[in-house]
Amino acid sequence: MTTKTVPASGSVGTQPPPRRAGRIRTVLGAIGAQNLSLSVALALMLLLFGSLNSDYLSWDNLQVIAEAVTIVGLLAVVETVVIICGGLDISVGSQVGLASVVSAMAFTAAGANPLAGMAAAVAVGVVLGLLNGAVIIYGRVNAVIATLAGLAAYKGVAQLISDGRAQGYVLTDSVFVFLGRGKIAGLPVMVWLLILVAAAVHVLLRYTDIGRNIYAIGGNATAARLAGINLNKYLIGAYVLSGVVAALAGILLTARTGSGQPVSGSEGLELQAITAAALGGCALTGGKGTIPGTLLAVALLGALQNGLTVEGLNTFWQNVAQGLLLVAAVVIQQRRTGQRAVGLPA
Repeated sequence: MTTKTVPASGSVGTQPPPRRAGRIRTVLGAIGAQNLSLSVALALMLLLFGSLNSDYLSWDNLQVIAEAVTIVGLLAVVETVVIICGGLDISVGSQVGLASVVSAMAFTAAGANPLAGMAAAVAVGVVLGLLNGAVIIYGRVNAVIATLAGLAAYKGVAQLISDGRAQGYVLTDSVFVFLGRGKIAGLPVMVWLLILVAAAVHVLLRYTDIGRNIYAIGGNATAARLAGINLNKYLIGAYVLSGVVAALAGILLTARTGSGQPVSGSEGLELQAITAAALGGCALTGGKGTIPGTLLAVALLGALQNGLTVEGLNTFWQNVAQGLLLVAAVVIQQRRTGQRAVGLPA
Protein backbone atom coordinates (compact mmCIF):
# COMPACT_ATOMS: atom_id res chain seq x y z
CA MET A 1 0.00 0.00 0.00
CA THR A 2 1.44 3.35 -1.07
CA THR A 3 1.28 6.45 1.05
CA LYS A 4 0.94 9.98 -0.21
CA THR A 5 3.18 12.68 1.11
CA VAL A 6 1.23 15.74 2.11
CA PRO A 7 3.21 19.00 1.94
CA ALA A 8 3.50 21.01 5.11
CA SER A 9 0.77 23.57 5.48
CA GLY A 10 3.28 26.38 5.70
CA SER A 11 4.78 25.52 2.30
CA VAL A 12 1.53 25.75 0.36
CA GLY A 13 1.40 28.86 -1.81
CA THR A 14 4.96 29.98 -1.06
CA GLN A 15 6.01 29.56 -4.71
CA PRO A 16 4.17 31.09 -7.66
CA PRO A 17 2.40 28.60 -9.95
CA PRO A 18 4.56 27.51 -12.90
CA ARG A 19 2.34 29.31 -15.41
CA ARG A 20 2.40 32.55 -13.44
CA ALA A 21 6.17 32.36 -13.00
CA GLY A 22 6.52 31.72 -16.72
CA ARG A 23 4.39 34.75 -17.55
CA ILE A 24 6.46 36.91 -15.20
CA ARG A 25 9.67 35.74 -16.84
CA THR A 26 8.18 36.40 -20.30
CA VAL A 27 7.15 39.94 -19.38
CA LEU A 28 10.52 40.70 -17.77
CA GLY A 29 12.30 39.25 -20.78
CA ALA A 30 10.27 41.43 -23.14
CA ILE A 31 10.95 44.56 -21.10
CA GLY A 32 14.60 43.73 -20.47
CA ALA A 33 16.49 44.07 -17.21
CA GLN A 34 18.23 47.22 -18.42
CA ASN A 35 14.97 48.91 -19.41
CA LEU A 36 13.29 47.86 -16.18
CA SER A 37 16.07 49.35 -14.07
CA LEU A 38 15.98 52.57 -16.11
CA SER A 39 12.21 52.78 -15.74
CA VAL A 40 12.48 52.40 -11.97
CA ALA A 41 15.29 54.98 -11.81
CA LEU A 42 13.25 57.43 -13.92
CA ALA A 43 10.16 56.96 -11.75
CA LEU A 44 12.16 57.49 -8.55
CA MET A 45 13.80 60.62 -9.97
CA LEU A 46 10.43 62.06 -10.99
CA LEU A 47 9.04 61.34 -7.53
CA LEU A 48 12.09 62.84 -5.84
CA PHE A 49 12.07 66.14 -7.72
CA GLY A 50 8.25 66.18 -7.65
CA SER A 51 8.32 66.01 -3.86
CA LEU A 52 10.84 68.86 -3.74
CA ASN A 53 8.92 71.09 -6.13
CA SER A 54 5.18 70.84 -6.77
CA ASP A 55 5.53 72.34 -10.27
CA TYR A 56 8.05 69.73 -11.42
CA LEU A 57 5.41 67.14 -12.41
CA SER A 58 3.08 69.68 -13.98
CA TRP A 59 2.08 69.06 -17.60
CA ASP A 60 3.77 72.26 -18.70
CA ASN A 61 7.11 71.28 -17.12
CA LEU A 62 6.92 67.74 -18.49
CA GLN A 63 6.49 69.26 -21.96
CA VAL A 64 9.52 71.45 -21.30
CA ILE A 65 11.54 68.35 -20.43
CA ALA A 66 10.36 66.50 -23.53
CA GLU A 67 11.13 69.42 -25.82
CA ALA A 68 14.53 70.00 -24.23
CA VAL A 69 15.68 66.43 -24.88
CA THR A 70 14.42 66.23 -28.49
CA ILE A 71 17.69 67.14 -30.19
CA VAL A 72 19.76 64.93 -27.87
CA GLY A 73 17.20 62.17 -28.34
CA LEU A 74 17.51 62.27 -32.13
CA LEU A 75 21.28 62.06 -31.90
CA ALA A 76 21.14 59.29 -29.29
CA VAL A 77 18.87 57.20 -31.54
CA VAL A 78 21.29 57.26 -34.47
CA GLU A 79 24.28 56.97 -32.14
CA THR A 80 22.68 53.71 -30.99
CA VAL A 81 22.67 52.42 -34.57
CA VAL A 82 26.31 53.39 -35.10
CA ILE A 83 27.41 51.82 -31.82
CA ILE A 84 25.48 48.59 -32.47
CA CYS A 85 27.25 48.43 -35.82
CA GLY A 86 30.59 48.54 -34.00
CA GLY A 87 31.39 52.22 -34.62
CA LEU A 88 31.19 55.52 -32.78
CA ASP A 89 30.36 59.03 -33.97
CA ILE A 90 31.84 61.78 -31.81
CA SER A 91 31.23 64.41 -34.50
CA VAL A 92 27.41 64.58 -34.27
CA GLY A 93 27.40 67.77 -32.18
CA SER A 94 29.51 69.63 -34.72
CA GLN A 95 27.37 68.25 -37.54
CA VAL A 96 24.31 69.76 -35.85
CA GLY A 97 26.02 73.16 -35.64
CA LEU A 98 27.12 73.10 -39.28
CA ALA A 99 23.68 71.97 -40.49
CA SER A 100 22.05 74.71 -38.43
CA VAL A 101 24.21 77.41 -40.00
CA VAL A 102 23.73 76.04 -43.52
CA SER A 103 19.95 75.80 -43.11
CA ALA A 104 19.69 79.45 -42.05
CA MET A 105 22.13 80.75 -44.68
CA ALA A 106 20.46 78.79 -47.49
CA PHE A 107 17.04 79.95 -46.27
CA THR A 108 18.17 83.59 -46.51
CA ALA A 109 20.01 83.16 -49.82
CA ALA A 110 16.97 81.51 -51.43
CA GLY A 111 14.69 84.41 -50.54
CA ALA A 112 13.28 83.05 -47.27
CA ASN A 113 12.57 79.61 -48.75
CA PRO A 114 12.34 77.07 -45.91
CA LEU A 115 12.52 74.02 -48.18
CA ALA A 116 15.80 75.28 -49.67
CA GLY A 117 17.26 75.72 -46.20
CA MET A 118 16.19 72.25 -45.07
CA ALA A 119 17.35 70.56 -48.28
CA ALA A 120 20.76 72.20 -47.98
CA ALA A 121 21.10 71.04 -44.38
CA VAL A 122 20.16 67.45 -45.26
CA ALA A 123 22.62 67.48 -48.17
CA VAL A 124 25.35 68.58 -45.75
CA GLY A 125 24.38 65.73 -43.42
CA VAL A 126 24.68 63.18 -46.22
CA VAL A 127 28.11 64.53 -47.25
CA LEU A 128 29.44 64.50 -43.68
CA GLY A 129 28.15 60.98 -43.12
CA LEU A 130 29.81 59.77 -46.33
CA LEU A 131 33.02 61.53 -45.35
CA ASN A 132 33.10 59.92 -41.90
CA GLY A 133 32.42 56.49 -43.36
CA ALA A 134 35.01 56.86 -46.13
CA VAL A 135 37.75 57.97 -43.74
CA ILE A 136 37.03 55.06 -41.41
CA ILE A 137 36.71 52.37 -44.08
CA TYR A 138 39.01 53.40 -46.89
CA GLY A 139 41.42 55.44 -44.82
CA ARG A 140 41.51 52.62 -42.24
CA VAL A 141 41.27 55.12 -39.41
CA ASN A 142 39.82 54.14 -36.05
CA ALA A 143 36.24 55.41 -35.71
CA VAL A 144 37.03 57.32 -32.52
CA ILE A 145 39.96 59.17 -34.13
CA ALA A 146 38.14 59.81 -37.41
CA THR A 147 35.03 61.29 -35.82
CA LEU A 148 37.07 63.15 -33.20
CA ALA A 149 38.81 64.84 -36.12
CA GLY A 150 35.37 65.51 -37.61
CA LEU A 151 34.26 67.07 -34.32
CA ALA A 152 36.98 69.70 -34.65
CA ALA A 153 36.85 70.11 -38.44
CA TYR A 154 33.09 70.48 -38.82
CA LYS A 155 32.95 72.95 -35.96
CA GLY A 156 35.72 74.93 -37.65
CA VAL A 157 33.86 74.95 -40.97
CA ALA A 158 30.69 76.17 -39.26
CA GLN A 159 32.61 79.00 -37.62
CA LEU A 160 34.40 79.92 -40.84
CA ILE A 161 31.31 80.22 -43.03
CA SER A 162 29.38 82.06 -40.32
CA ASP A 163 32.28 84.18 -39.07
CA GLY A 164 31.52 82.74 -35.65
CA ARG A 165 28.14 84.47 -35.41
CA ALA A 166 24.52 83.39 -35.56
CA GLN A 167 23.20 83.55 -39.12
CA GLY A 168 19.84 84.54 -40.54
CA TYR A 169 16.46 84.89 -38.88
CA VAL A 170 13.87 82.23 -39.65
CA LEU A 171 11.03 83.04 -37.27
CA THR A 172 9.35 85.14 -39.97
CA ASP A 173 8.60 81.85 -41.75
CA SER A 174 5.57 79.78 -40.75
CA VAL A 175 7.26 76.43 -41.46
CA PHE A 176 10.18 77.07 -39.11
CA VAL A 177 7.81 78.53 -36.49
CA PHE A 178 5.67 75.38 -36.73
CA LEU A 179 8.72 73.11 -36.32
CA GLY A 180 10.18 75.06 -33.43
CA ARG A 181 7.08 76.15 -31.54
CA GLY A 182 4.06 74.36 -32.97
CA LYS A 183 2.05 71.63 -31.26
CA ILE A 184 0.03 68.64 -32.40
CA ALA A 185 -2.46 67.04 -29.99
CA GLY A 186 -0.93 68.99 -27.13
CA LEU A 187 2.66 67.86 -27.77
CA PRO A 188 5.40 69.97 -29.39
CA VAL A 189 6.08 69.12 -33.04
CA MET A 190 9.73 68.50 -32.15
CA VAL A 191 8.68 65.71 -29.78
CA TRP A 192 6.51 64.10 -32.47
CA LEU A 193 9.49 64.13 -34.85
CA LEU A 194 11.62 62.36 -32.23
CA ILE A 195 8.88 59.76 -31.76
CA LEU A 196 8.59 59.15 -35.52
CA VAL A 197 12.36 58.83 -36.05
CA ALA A 198 12.77 56.58 -33.02
CA ALA A 199 9.86 54.36 -34.09
CA ALA A 200 11.22 54.03 -37.64
CA VAL A 201 14.72 53.13 -36.43
CA HIS A 202 13.29 50.69 -33.86
CA VAL A 203 11.33 48.87 -36.58
CA LEU A 204 14.41 48.86 -38.82
CA LEU A 205 16.60 47.27 -36.13
CA ARG A 206 14.11 44.82 -34.68
CA TYR A 207 12.00 43.62 -37.60
CA THR A 208 14.14 43.77 -40.76
CA ASP A 209 17.06 41.88 -42.24
CA ILE A 210 19.00 45.14 -42.28
CA GLY A 211 18.64 45.40 -38.51
CA ARG A 212 19.68 41.79 -37.97
CA ASN A 213 22.75 42.35 -40.14
CA ILE A 214 23.66 45.48 -38.16
CA TYR A 215 23.59 43.49 -34.93
CA ALA A 216 25.60 40.72 -36.58
CA ILE A 217 28.30 43.15 -37.76
CA GLY A 218 28.70 44.66 -34.32
CA GLY A 219 28.60 41.29 -32.58
CA ASN A 220 31.20 39.58 -34.75
CA ALA A 221 32.41 41.40 -37.85
CA THR A 222 34.46 38.45 -39.11
CA ALA A 223 31.54 36.04 -38.89
CA ALA A 224 29.25 38.61 -40.55
CA ARG A 225 31.70 39.03 -43.44
CA LEU A 226 31.99 35.27 -43.91
CA ALA A 227 28.18 35.10 -43.95
CA GLY A 228 28.21 37.39 -46.99
CA ILE A 229 27.27 40.69 -45.34
CA ASN A 230 28.84 43.73 -46.98
CA LEU A 231 30.42 45.42 -43.96
CA ASN A 232 31.50 48.56 -45.81
CA LYS A 233 28.01 49.23 -47.15
CA TYR A 234 26.41 48.91 -43.73
CA LEU A 235 29.02 51.03 -41.95
CA ILE A 236 28.74 53.83 -44.50
CA GLY A 237 24.96 53.57 -44.29
CA ALA A 238 25.08 53.90 -40.51
CA TYR A 239 27.22 57.05 -40.68
CA VAL A 240 25.06 58.57 -43.44
CA LEU A 241 21.98 57.93 -41.30
CA SER A 242 23.79 59.63 -38.43
CA GLY A 243 24.56 62.62 -40.64
CA VAL A 244 21.01 62.95 -41.96
CA VAL A 245 19.44 62.83 -38.49
CA ALA A 246 22.09 65.26 -37.20
CA ALA A 247 21.02 67.58 -40.04
CA LEU A 248 17.39 67.22 -38.92
CA ALA A 249 18.52 68.11 -35.39
CA GLY A 250 20.32 71.13 -36.83
CA ILE A 251 17.15 72.27 -38.59
CA LEU A 252 15.22 71.95 -35.32
CA LEU A 253 17.94 73.90 -33.51
CA THR A 254 17.56 76.69 -36.08
CA ALA A 255 13.78 76.62 -35.72
CA ARG A 256 14.00 76.64 -31.95
CA THR A 257 16.51 79.48 -31.61
CA GLY A 258 15.40 81.46 -34.66
CA SER A 259 18.80 81.50 -36.37
CA GLY A 260 21.70 79.32 -37.48
CA GLN A 261 23.96 78.51 -34.53
CA PRO A 262 27.57 77.51 -35.38
CA VAL A 263 28.39 76.38 -31.82
CA SER A 264 25.85 77.61 -29.27
CA GLY A 265 23.21 74.95 -28.74
CA SER A 266 25.27 72.13 -30.27
CA GLU A 267 28.31 72.10 -27.96
CA GLY A 268 28.47 68.91 -25.89
CA LEU A 269 25.64 67.13 -27.71
CA GLU A 270 27.95 64.27 -28.68
CA LEU A 271 28.74 63.48 -25.02
CA GLN A 272 25.06 63.53 -24.11
CA ALA A 273 24.14 61.27 -27.04
CA ILE A 274 26.85 58.72 -26.28
CA THR A 275 26.00 58.79 -22.57
CA ALA A 276 22.32 58.14 -23.33
CA ALA A 277 23.15 55.26 -25.69
CA ALA A 278 25.53 53.63 -23.20
CA LEU A 279 23.18 54.18 -20.27
CA GLY A 280 20.38 52.70 -22.35
CA GLY A 281 22.23 49.42 -22.72
CA CYS A 282 24.42 49.85 -25.82
CA ALA A 283 27.65 47.86 -25.56
CA LEU A 284 30.41 50.20 -26.73
CA THR A 285 32.07 47.17 -28.32
CA GLY A 286 29.05 46.77 -30.60
CA GLY A 287 26.31 44.24 -31.23
CA LYS A 288 24.00 45.21 -28.38
CA GLY A 289 21.49 47.98 -27.74
CA THR A 290 17.85 48.99 -28.19
CA ILE A 291 16.00 52.16 -29.09
CA PRO A 292 13.54 51.92 -26.13
CA GLY A 293 16.49 51.67 -23.74
CA THR A 294 18.14 54.70 -25.31
CA LEU A 295 14.92 56.74 -25.10
CA LEU A 296 14.51 55.85 -21.43
CA ALA A 297 18.08 57.00 -20.80
CA VAL A 298 17.39 60.26 -22.68
CA ALA A 299 14.32 60.83 -20.52
CA LEU A 300 16.36 60.09 -17.39
CA LEU A 301 19.04 62.62 -18.37
CA GLY A 302 16.40 65.21 -19.25
CA ALA A 303 14.57 64.71 -15.95
CA LEU A 304 17.83 65.04 -14.05
CA GLN A 305 18.91 68.22 -15.84
CA ASN A 306 15.51 69.84 -15.45
CA GLY A 307 15.33 68.85 -11.79
CA LEU A 308 18.71 70.39 -11.06
CA THR A 309 17.63 73.56 -12.85
CA VAL A 310 14.29 73.76 -11.05
CA GLU A 311 16.04 73.34 -7.69
CA GLY A 312 18.40 76.17 -8.58
CA LEU A 313 21.57 74.07 -8.45
CA ASN A 314 24.63 75.11 -10.42
CA THR A 315 24.16 73.93 -14.02
CA PHE A 316 27.80 72.80 -14.10
CA TRP A 317 26.69 69.86 -11.97
CA GLN A 318 24.85 68.58 -15.04
CA ASN A 319 28.18 67.92 -16.76
CA VAL A 320 29.46 66.15 -13.64
CA ALA A 321 26.31 64.00 -13.53
CA GLN A 322 26.63 63.08 -17.22
CA GLY A 323 30.24 62.02 -16.77
CA LEU A 324 29.41 59.92 -13.72
CA LEU A 325 26.47 58.27 -15.48
CA LEU A 326 28.63 57.39 -18.49
CA VAL A 327 31.27 55.79 -16.26
CA ALA A 328 28.57 53.95 -14.31
CA ALA A 329 27.01 52.61 -17.52
CA VAL A 330 30.33 51.29 -18.81
CA VAL A 331 31.25 49.75 -15.45
CA ILE A 332 27.91 47.94 -15.34
CA GLN A 333 28.47 46.62 -18.88
CA GLN A 334 31.95 45.42 -18.01
CA ARG A 335 30.70 43.62 -14.93
CA ARG A 336 27.86 41.95 -16.81
CA THR A 337 30.08 40.69 -19.63
CA GLY A 338 33.03 39.82 -17.38
CA GLN A 339 35.41 41.97 -19.45
CA ARG A 340 38.34 43.77 -17.90
CA ALA A 341 41.30 45.82 -19.06
CA VAL A 342 44.42 43.86 -20.00
CA GLY A 343 46.92 43.63 -17.17
CA LEU A 344 44.49 44.52 -14.39
CA PRO A 345 43.39 42.00 -11.75
CA ALA A 346 39.93 40.51 -12.06
